[in-house]
Amino acid sequence: MVNATMADTEKESDKDDPRTPNSAIKYESYKSELQMPDIMRLIQADLSEPYSIYTYRYFIHNWPNLCFLARQGSEYVGAIVCKLDFHKKMTKRGYIAMLAVDENYRKRGIGATLVKKAIEAMIVEMADEVVLETEVTNRPALLLYERLGFVRDKRLFRYYLNGVDALRLKLWLK
Repeated sequence: MVNATMADTEKESDKDDPRTPNSAIKYESYKSELQMPDIMRLIQADLSEPYSIYTYRYFIHNWPNLCFLARQGSEYVGAIVCKLDFHKKMTKRGYIAMLAVDENYRKRGIGATLVKKAIEAMIVEMADEVVLETEVTNRPALLLYERLGFVRDKRLFRYYLNGVDALRLKLWLK
């Protein structure tokens, strides 16, 4: 009987463990400037480019409906920041500027869910396509986006400040 109780207690504590796949992840749209430090923390931990607060505000304040966060309990564990604008005055182009998931929460579909939520919001806004850039060396990102239907469109040589090339990926929606 004691062993069963210990097993039950371990299962209960696993529910709050971020490494447990069944931990409840909640998704929400950007609501206020109070979320900005968490967005910045997530992005700065993952991306090689240093962005100022003004870059984040440019995207988030102009397109708040295209910024989504993943939360487990009171902690934000993922974020995506996007925009939607006309490209060459003809195509309504969505752009995924930043995507990050806390390393302790990876391999749980959080990144894919954030991308899908952003794309769904872009479709509602009548986007024709979605583009993004990622480092050619970022294999997990390339696999994620290609699984979601993105194709490699162009190689951008020495695109990042660290000298690494980028690949522009594109998803046609129409």
